[in-house]
Amino acid sequence: MIRHSRQRDAIRDAITRAGRPLLPQEVHQLAQQQAPRLGIATVYRNLQALQDAGEVNQVTIPGDSPRFELAEQPHHHHFKCTQCGEVTTLYACPGKLAALTPQGYQMHRHELTLYGHCVKCTQAH
Repeated sequence: MIRHSRQRDAIRDAITRAGRPLLPQEVHQLAQQQAPRLGIATVYRNLQALQDAGEVNQVTIPGDSPRFELAEQPHHHHFKCTQCGEVTTLYACPGKLAALTPQGYQMHRHELTLYGHCVKCTQAH
């Protein structure tokens, strides 16, 4: 368990309020609403501490910088807008992906990312 601080609480709250995986820069921007003097280096340090404590997970989208989301979420996947870059959470899974595993291999986990346009970008067309 990590200790609480105003800055760490602001970072955790920013991730909670967003409800989607955030880049460290997005965390910084949102957390500054609660902690105006928060620096980006402090965000990076606290994201690492929160990750080490198991409170946030790092989301890796191929070709992107890591994003962060709350760890206590049920199994889910992600959707990335190819126009604006926003990543959102999909609380669905096609399941039965173990059937795709080559014979003799053991699958321990899977990640799935869908790509397309978000609602804002779709409406802009």
